[in-house]
Amino acid sequence: MVKAKILSTKKLSFAQRELLLNANFSLTQYSAIEIESLAFEVTHSVKNAIITSKNAAKAIINKKINVAQCLCVGEKTKAILCKSNISVIKTCNTAKELADFIVANLKNEAFTFFSGNKRRDELPNTLKQHQISLEEITVYKTIETNEKITGLFNGILFFSPSAVRSFFSKNNHQDAILFCIGETTANEALNFSKNVITATKPTIENTIVQVVEYFK
Repeated sequence: MVKAKILSTKKLSFAQRELLLNANFSLTQYSAIEIESLAFEVTHSVKNAIITSKNAAKAIINKKINVAQCLCVGEKTKAILCKSNISVIKTCNTAKELADFIVANLKNEAFTFFSGNKRRDELPNTLKQHQISLEEITVYKTIETNEKITGLFNGILFFSPSAVRSFFSKNNHQDAILFCIGETTANEALNFSKNVITATKPTIENTIVQVVEYFK
């Protein structure tokens, strides 16, 4: 017997899908956003790189940019960087936490922030407010697919604020529980529904765990 019908706004890996299917959930999935790489040039060595997403990490690795050390958001972002032998000196769960760490510990340093075109303002604004040198380079573009989804769902998985906006631009599922990977995604979801549950750790797997726990 199916416990609940779940919609994921991101295509999940086989192992991630199995977490739901083995627990007797039905799963529909699609891509609420698409990522487009942008052309960019870095003509100098980067002493302190700020990387807040896996997409930005992949971009600097593909460009073979000379980076002395990184500060990043997310354990999976860190894993991608470390796999390419890029030194990661600090990892935080959110960009706001990372900005606060820099202000408290590295305010005399200069930083290069590799980001997407829809990056949030908290980190650059915080650093600029404290007169910390920051160069921003946009390395990828987030495209909202704005797709109409048919069917009724008990739970919907969201992994970015952009995915929330993309979904609700064409859909209205306020009766569903919205499961969000982190606080920034949850804050965006709260603009459309009060039925929001945030993962206790900012990972896809933990977001799925919240689904399993909620409907068990």
